[in-house]
Amino acid sequence: MATKKISLLDAISIGIGGMVGGGIFAVLGLAVSLAKGATPVAFACAGVVALITAASYSKLSQKYSDRGGTVCFINKAFGAGIFSGSLNNLLWISYVIMLSLYASAFGSYAPNLWNITGSRSVDYHIYATAIILIATAINYYSIAVVGRIESVAVVIKLVILLAFIGIGAYGLIGNPMVHQLSVTHWESPIHLFAGGMVIFVAYEGFELIANAAPDIKDPEKNIARAFYASVIFVIILYIVIAIVTVGSLSFADIGKAQDYVLAQAAKPMLGQVGFTIITIAALISTFSAINASIYGGGQVSDEIARDGEFFHSFTDQFIHQPVGLAVTSVLTLISVNVLPLQTISTAGSLGFLLIFAVVNASAVKLSANIGMHRAIPTVGAVLCLVASVILVGQQWRSTPTGVTIAVGLVAVCVGVEALYKRTTRHQVHTNSAQSSLKH
Repeated sequence: MATKKISLLDAISIGIGGMVGGGIFAVLGLAVSLAKGATPVAFACAGVVALITAASYSKLSQKYSDRGGTVCFINKAFGAGIFSGSLNNLLWISYVIMLSLYASAFGSYAPNLWNITGSRSVDYHIYATAIILIATAINYYSIAVVGRIESVAVVIKLVILLAFIGIGAYGLIGNPMVHQLSVTHWESPIHLFAGGMVIFVAYEGFELIANAAPDIKDPEKNIARAFYASVIFVIILYIVIAIVTVGSLSFADIGKAQDYVLAQAAKPMLGQVGFTIITIAALISTFSAINASIYGGGQVSDEIARDGEFFHSFTDQFIHQPVGLAVTSVLTLISVNVLPLQTISTAGSLGFLLIFAVVNASAVKLSANIGMHRAIPTVGAVLCLVASVILVGQQWRSTPTGVTIAVGLVAVCVGVEALYKRTTRHQVHTNSAQSSLKH
């Protein structure tokens, strides 16, 4: 039976669904705390980096159409060595961090509807843990159910967010909080850009289009259109959401409701009803993002293992799913219950900035093969690296522990890969020697 081809609209939906998952609900309050009135500009800065990187992904996906996506591109450019393996391991760990971010958002919004213990911090951990376990169970039960949940969730969350924008934009008329958007309330350029990079995780989902590239209709035209249309749409969506939020609530109120600020921003317009609707939208969005990302994380670890860059046991099946799916869930449960939101966001943004820097570098190295001018991916690689340095430097001043953990995760990915490669080489040499003795 032939595989059903993905239309342009479906491909755009994959990109939008990947980006507008739980990220905007989780990091909007954090973005405002860092950039203040310049939050829309911070989202725009992060969006520019995402758009340039999407151009590299577009060209690479057209030439090297593979469900491995990012893993495939890095291996094509740099070979399956320690460098590529380390980056691919970082991609998997970044999936875990993203899952932690989504679960964190779910745990922050859910107590607004139902208090279990009366303690918000305790309820947060209960809800965050429960949603990871539920999504894992669904993934083991049926991948088809995962797909159906995603299709419905994308429509629901976009309808609610667009309604929020429409009503919110009207509500800005005469609202005294609009003055917070003026330049006098902007943070310094370095704080602004750092704020944009901390929230970069809200854009990372466009790379999912690369995994779907082999099934897209008329790939020569539609792959590029899907990348550009989805990223540009989300940039505009995030900027307008940021404008409505900063123009509706005081910075003090945003600070108090930092973990569920989007729901709080609906109150001045629609009262408790609006607060409840946005809370429900956040729960649906974060749940669907967790559902899809657990599956994606399991598939990434399986793909890396099949390429010989990770433990071969990860290609084994556990209840008809890759072993990596269970390991991804366990690591997510640990991180979401141990790490604070800002640490999770910093680690996730740093991970994807480094990965995207290497993807852009891959496009530079393969530019002759993919028909791309080297200047565009070069700018993308430099921007991602500069953004990484600024992110680490700026966050070190406020949350050194978070930066240490983020950098430590990168070091662990390199160390594990080097140890794995050394062990497998030793095993190959030992097996070869034993074979020679027998003959």
